[in-house]
Amino acid sequence: MSHANLIQITDRGDPRIAPFIGVRERDLTGGTDGRFIVEGKVALHILLRRSRFEVERLFLCETRLEPLADILQHVPEDVPIYAAPQSLMDEVVGFPIHRGVLACARKGQPLGLKSLLSQQGSQTLLVLNQISNHDNVGSAFRNAAAFGADGILLDAGSCDPLYRKSIRVSSGASLWLPYHHGGTGSEQIAALKAAGYTIWAMTPRADAKPLRTLSPPDKLAILLGAEGPGLPDDLITACQPVRIPMRAGFDSVNVATAGAIALSHVFRPD
Repeated sequence: MSHANLIQITDRGDPRIAPFIGVRERDLTGGTDGRFIVEGKVALHILLRRSRFEVERLFLCETRLEPLADILQHVPEDVPIYAAPQSLMDEVVGFPIHRGVLACARKGQPLGLKSLLSQQGSQTLLVLNQISNHDNVGSAFRNAAAFGADGILLDAGSCDPLYRKSIRVSSGASLWLPYHHGGTGSEQIAALKAAGYTIWAMTPRADAKPLRTLSPPDKLAILLGAEGPGLPDDLITACQPVRIPMRAGFDSVNVATAGAIALSHVFRPD
């Protein structure tokens, strides 16, 4: 493969690959320098072709250069592509990186709540409250993308959708689906109501309306709470409680699954 940006790495201590050193430890610190790491072919393709985020540098196993040739054509000319043998890449990253594909990007300016609610086409939103599991956040983004949600709101208690595993589990959806992350559930509900949204608070409570009996309003927000405790009572009271009917003796499914069921109920393919 021939690429003007391609740079061979032979030294673990090369400062140019510093963002990729100890990736798991970096995950734990939350990437406070405004950078985040993308892993895998699918996510890299979306980052380069569909994402709003600025790509800073790539770090690839040298055996992945040829298989990724088509994707790498979309790397901007000023973005370096660092390549290393598998053994050196594993040493840098801190674990066996079997996919051999990493990219570093910048978060940039976050999308404000008002901007998300006022963007054209925002008719169906998924709202995540206190979802602290990265797999669940990633799955929620993947489901939202699959069932036509126009964006996602996450309160400050929910984890970062640009966490490496969240991106991978989302199949890259968190790289392109608009989202706002911050504030409280009460603040988000107030803003949604002011913008004309009906809010369905998903809950197993017996007095909640069954999902299948409801017709989707013109502007809908589907609110999901953490597995176990679910949504706080004050948030449920501020919204329209909605339940997913289940067999007797069972009242819950995975939070991302609940979101998928609710979104599929309102999804209308083009």
